[in-house]
Amino acid sequence: MTDRENELNPVFLQLVVSLQSAAWYQMGKMVSPITGKIERDLTQAKNSIDLLVMLQEKTKGNLADDEKGILDNAIYTLQMNYVEELDREKKEKDSGKVEGDQAKSGNEAKGSGPDSMTAGN
Repeated sequence: MTDRENELNPVFLQLVVSLQSAAWYQMGKMVSPITGKIERDLTQAKNSIDLLVMLQEKTKGNLADDEKGILDNAIYTLQMNYVEELDREKKEKDSGKVEGDQAKSGNEAKGSGPDSMTAGN
């Protein structure tokens, strides 16, 4: 491999960093530069990660060692964080459902639900 083949391609790195940054924003790990808010869209995050995986598959054997390392590390880190965010989302949904169920059953037990207001009138 010549020195030129071993050099980092700035356009390739820009593509990887762009997709990686998008995934971080979409997972809610960084403030969106557009809205200035933390937003989470795990479907879009998965799409960005999948694009990096596709890029990895399509460039197999054609990258400099450093390029391959950067791409592999980006994918691994994003995938681990994506799984963490999926778990967090599931826990949030489960705790919201449990809290909502407890609040509902607590209101009904106390007679403070909508039905109790009409029963006394």
